[in-house]
Amino acid sequence: MEQIYTIPVNEKFEASAEDHSLGCPFCALYNMLEEDELGLILGASMMEPDVRIKTNELGFCKTHLDMMFERKNRLPFALMLESHLTELQSRIAAGGVSSLLNPGAEAIKNLSALEESCYVCGRIKRNFGMMVETAALLWEKDEEFRKKTAAQPYFCLPHYRLFLETAKARLGKKRFPDFYKVVSNIEISYLRELTDDVSWFCKKFDYRYNDEPWYNAKDSVPRALSFLSGHIHLPPEK
Repeated sequence: MEQIYTIPVNEKFEASAEDHSLGCPFCALYNMLEEDELGLILGASMMEPDVRIKTNELGFCKTHLDMMFERKNRLPFALMLESHLTELQSRIAAGGVSSLLNPGAEAIKNLSALEESCYVCGRIKRNFGMMVETAALLWEKDEEFRKKTAAQPYFCLPHYRLFLETAKARLGKKRFPDFYKVVSNIEISYLRELTDDVSWFCKKFDYRYNDEPWYNAKDSVPRALSFLSGHIHLPPEK
């Protein structure tokens, strides 16, 4: 188990265990990886030939194009776009005169593949998968990490599913039931609490509840969004 993954996993789990307002520790890990990748692609990596070849080939999803644009590093962003657009010209022109029997087929194939790829997403997915696996292995071998896991506020649904899936594959039939009991209790408990808070939020729009306190319901809708789909793709800090 590489220390490069162990350290950030332990740090994010510890932070969320101590401060429940931080939410899902895997979302924090994802955001850390995303920020690192965006910083690299708009910094030193932008001029590396092997990176430029990959970005030209794979392109970027709309989410990461928008996030790079918002970071105000306009010159490196424009230089990267320049070479990617040049590459794109050849993809659009592909299969012209040489494919008279099926015109446009090669261009459609190339552009369809491009729509499904993103250089940043691919880098994050590879490293994030290793971090989730590290968390599962830490749970198996490290008593202190099991305590941190049990103290989590919740896991967002996408990362909860991935954590379960990874742990089931790595822990085996003997250890997984104990793991599942702990993390499912966290999830179910938070889901019940969140459901009650959203229900109370709805009731507060009924005049009969005007004089009642909000309790924990005021921010229940954004908390529900974070739980359902994750709290990721954060804007840059100003």
